[in-house]
Amino acid sequence: MPVPQPAADERGEQILAVFDTAFGELLAADPAAFRVKFRKMAGSAFAFYRGTACLFYRDLEAEAHEGPFLDERTGRVWIHGDLHAENFGTYMDANGRLVFNVNDFDEAYVGPFTWDLKRLAASLALIGYAKALSDEQITHLVRIYAAAYRERIGALASGSRGDQAPGFTLETADGALLGALREARAMTRFGLLDSMTEIREYERRFAPGGGAIELDAATRYKVLAAFDGYLATLPESSLVRPDSYRVKDVVGRRGIGIGSAGLPSYNILLEGHSDALENDVVIYMKQAQTPAVSRHVTDPAVRGYFRHEGHRTVISQRALQAHADPWLGWTELDGAGQLVAEVSPYAVDLDWSDIDDPQDIALTVADLGRATATMHAAADESSGHSLVAFSTEQAIDAVVSADEEGFAELLVEFAHAYGARARADHQIFVDLFRNGRIPGL
Repeated sequence: MPVPQPAADERGEQILAVFDTAFGELLAADPAAFRVKFRKMAGSAFAFYRGTACLFYRDLEAEAHEGPFLDERTGRVWIHGDLHAENFGTYMDANGRLVFNVNDFDEAYVGPFTWDLKRLAASLALIGYAKALSDEQITHLVRIYAAAYRERIGALASGSRGDQAPGFTLETADGALLGALREARAMTRFGLLDSMTEIREYERRFAPGGGAIELDAATRYKVLAAFDGYLATLPESSLVRPDSYRVKDVVGRRGIGIGSAGLPSYNILLEGHSDALENDVVIYMKQAQTPAVSRHVTDPAVRGYFRHEGHRTVISQRALQAHADPWLGWTELDGAGQLVAEVSPYAVDLDWSDIDDPQDIALTVADLGRATATMHAAADESSGHSLVAFSTEQAIDAVVSADEEGFAELLVEFAHAYGARARADHQIFVDLFRNGRIPGL
């Protein structure tokens, strides 16, 4: 079903209303941060799309939990919530293995599985358009993504594991994914520490500048108290050496990503697993945000499952990501839920700027389809959470198997329609922003 195309003035008012709901309080508290965020979003249609999950789900709201391929189970799957083609990258898992997978779970929630796929498909249309691919080539890419997703879901539903449905590691990945993993492998903890810290009086401390903000005594005390609460949320397997959690230094930081504008954030320097200075660990604590999906999923069982947004983010990431960051946990600060995780020295995001050959693009897109299916299959009855108490891969496989051609066509049609909508919205947004039409800026 084509995405409606309202007149520019009407659409501009819709965009402003959605922004007020999603960003209003944070924008009022820190307009400078949102000026930076919006200038980044003005840079391209894709950057605008990345920063406006709130608008995307407002546009999908009419579907609710009805529509093709959605039933009482597939409309209630743990989803990423902001699945676009740049939210993939590398991390070091709890077993010490470098993995390429989906990342950035700030928007994760429970909802229709097709919402993740539609958001990814529209992002492919935007990337393809920016790379001057034809509509036929974009259609081909979306079909490749749909086919890879469907194939991997089917394999997992039939019980395939390990060699039959491998993850992406240095041993199994190729192309752009292998390149990202090799880049991550070349990184070191010392390199990260050298970029953020310095040695003063034989001890490592955060270096001044570079976005670090010195804290007053009262704020430092509150952050350390929240850190103590965080420790109680870590799995026992992470508590290997008590000294690992000795705090050496704390600084404030401003949210610098497109999705982090206005959110208070802190970096905490820890001793690490030995007395050697090169083994110190940097973790971040940031206020978790309200996920855009949650405004359009009204199931009280979902809303009541989470203590706060920090708890939601961590529980969701642990459910969706096998062998998640061992430092991943949550806490509260000033009554707000906080996400806590390591500033990883081994994190490399998928970089589309050098993926230009259509064959390379196609191979990468197929891998993203497999990664998406693996993520959707991870968070179900086998993940230890009662919120999604059924086999998601079997539920999704059943509805897709009934109409495989229709499944691919649904994503193709949506990709083209919403890609065009996002490009038009980007221009409307730029005109609103540069003409001073966004309240509070």
